[in-house]
Amino acid sequence: MIRHQSITEKILLVRNKKVILDRDLAELYGVKPIRLREQVKRNIKRFPRDFMFQLNDQEIDLMVSQIAIPSRKHLGGHKPYVFTEQGVAMLSSVLNSERAIEVNILIMRAFVKLREILLTHADLKKKIDRLEKKYESHDKEIKFVFEVIKQLLNPPLPPEKPKKKIGFKAEGK
Repeated sequence: MIRHQSITEKILLVRNKKVILDRDLAELYGVKPIRLREQVKRNIKRFPRDFMFQLNDQEIDLMVSQIAIPSRKHLGGHKPYVFTEQGVAMLSSVLNSERAIEVNILIMRAFVKLREILLTHADLKKKIDRLEKKYESHDKEIKFVFEVIKQLLNPPLPPEKPKKKIGFKAEGK
């Protein structure tokens, strides 16, 4: 049984798009990555660049450094393809097994859940930004109040009066 969380962990952000690596999809579908790529290549017209694209060397190096991919050797000598949410949906028309259908449903739910979470975070960020703007002037006012309180608690000492000298004045000095 595939867990929702294990699918969510496989969703990566590449070129500002949420994607899943071809090898991760193959693992979820229970097929070899080469078989998945073969099916895609046979039906390449179904996968425009906004559904699927191949990673470049810089993106691969970045993924290796972030441990999304253990090493370049793990890729089997080819640059991996990644699939967007629409690409995953299109895979269901290419891979027609019972498992592929079940996995696709789970993956689509994971993408939807991730989108909901991101929207919630965006709403929270907007609210926080509004609060910061609203209370920005209060910070200045509060600082001023504290400065006045400090001055009241620590009043400046009165200036010292010159001390009268004690003793006799000697003439001539």
